[in-house]
Amino acid sequence: MSTEARNAVARRAENVGQVEQAGEQQLPTLAQQIERMKPELARALPKHMDADRMARLALTLIRKTPDLANCSTPSFLGALMTCAQLGFEPGSPTQEAFIVPYKGEASFQLGYQGMVTLFYQHPMASSVKVETVRENDYFEHEEGLEERLVHRPCQTGPRGKAVAYYSVARLINGGRTFKVMYPDEIEERRQKMPSKNSPAWRNSYDEMAKKTVLRNHFKALPKSAELARAMAHDGTVRTDWQPDAIDVAPEFPQRPELEAGPTA
Repeated sequence: MSTEARNAVARRAENVGQVEQAGEQQLPTLAQQIERMKPELARALPKHMDADRMARLALTLIRKTPDLANCSTPSFLGALMTCAQLGFEPGSPTQEAFIVPYKGEASFQLGYQGMVTLFYQHPMASSVKVETVRENDYFEHEEGLEERLVHRPCQTGPRGKAVAYYSVARLINGGRTFKVMYPDEIEERRQKMPSKNSPAWRNSYDEMAKKTVLRNHFKALPKSAELARAMAHDGTVRTDWQPDAIDVAPEFPQRPELEAGPTA
């Protein structure tokens, strides 16, 4: 091989190496992916919400929860898109929705406040509330033909530990219904969940208990399309972040009822 030919081969090898190195360097970071995703977010968000703000919230969430940066990029973008389509700001003070790390994947988690927000989108919805009953409160609960629910919170001292949780819903046609669950029932449901030892249960047990009651209550109530979607994606991993993918079953379900019947 002539000197000129050898030089040409060497130049080609060097160019290939530079291209491969540049390709490795050009792999987008999660922050860059979020920036590139903004046009899709803008299409998915309700008119009163802004894609730039949503992207900033996502970056803030990653800084506050470093484990999210170690989650797969598709799962984080999928959870972010679910929040956008439902009109929720993840990790905001409203506590309507969250993006949480779980075994290397980011999952969408619906807060009970988010469930309440979406319930009001149904034209039949009038009101809904969720309460905790404590041992020093006055509480009556009867089921059957003469259903009865009376709760008077203690006003003369400490209310004590939680002894029951309930939700009450009213419809515009005058109908009303309630759901009561006791600590043993809540705990039985929690033990069946993959996330039973998650920070949410450890740090905000009452809030998660209220969500469990509300989720079970909503099975018997009219639901908006948005609420039905949110409940289907709650606690799941979504790896396709295209807007129309919200109507597709999540690829990696984390909630047991998606596979083996209702649990909570």
